[in-house]
Amino acid sequence: MRKAIIGVMGGSHVPPAIEQQAEQLGRAIAAQGWILLNGGRNCGVMAASARGARAEGGTTIGILPGQNTDDAAPDVDIAIVTGMGDARNLVNVLSSTVVVAMPGGTGTASEVALALKNGKRVILLGFPDSPLFSAHRQAGQLTVANTVDEVIAQATATIEALRHEGV
Repeated sequence: MRKAIIGVMGGSHVPPAIEQQAEQLGRAIAAQGWILLNGGRNCGVMAASARGARAEGGTTIGILPGQNTDDAAPDVDIAIVTGMGDARNLVNVLSSTVVVAMPGGTGTASEVALALKNGKRVILLGFPDSPLFSAHRQAGQLTVANTVDEVIAQATATIEALRHEGV
């Protein structure tokens, strides 16, 4: 199996505590030898998670909405230019082995919905759960984590199950 890609989705304007948690998550993802993928921009959860992963020696991929890399976070190793605007959210989730959603707005909510619709495993970290996703929670496709360590444990279990299935 290829290296796991962990998609970290979250807001561009979040409080410092969320940025700190995103950076911690990025570090933890890199420590597992996984690749971090996010929206690539130099703000919020995107910049913080990339900063953490890169500080730990990990690889970071940013899927950018525009037609150039001008707004890419400095810690994104591979900047993929799409020219797709918000439609790039589908690329984000389809390219991820597991999706982690942190606090954000409608863009993050759309990524959660797209991931669930496409059968991806989603872990909410500080992102509010919604009754809209109750069927996905009951099926185990969507779970809530309260800490970065819980995210890593849940992602590990998912990746191991996928490897066992030969995916």
